[in-house]
This record gives sequence, C-alpha cells and structure tokens, in this order.
Amino acid sequence: MTGAKIEAAMSEGAKLIIYTTRNCGACDHALRDLRADGIDFEERNVMVRREWWDEALKHGVTVPIILRDGKVEFGWKGEDGCAFF
Repeated sequence: MTGAKIEAAMSEGAKLIIYTTRNCGACDHALRDLRADGIDFEERNVMVRREWWDEALKHGVTVPIILRDGKVEFGWKGEDGCAFF
C-alpha cells in the first residue's frame, strides 16, 4: 500500500481488512506499519479460521491481502508476500 493510499484510508475513516499468516515477513511488515501509522484494521490470519482461508482464496494464494472499499491489494511495499496453501 502506498503512502497516499494509507493517508486516504485514514482520512476516510475506512477500516482495512488484512489477511495474514504466521512466519510471513511481508505480513509482519504490513502489520507493523499499519499500527505505527494508526490505521484502523482487522487482521484475519488465514490459519486461525477456515472461513478466513476461504475468503482469502477468493482473491489469491499469497498474503498479505488487503481489502478496502471493494479494492484488493497484494503484498506490501514491493514485497510479494507468502503463499498460504
């Protein structure tokens, strides 16, 4: 997610949904940056709930997957992410 997109999310008050998994550097970086920037988000670790796994699979097979206002983004700041299947 670019700085402009983060700022837009903050200004609109939109809540992000981020699909993650354990042992994923890109996921860890995304979570760290979102928290540091004070972004309101819901983390959905695909290894915790089967429904989150299924939801994430509708978009792709790598995390992080970020959803906001019907838009889907993959990876974090140039990092491709991690396969979760």
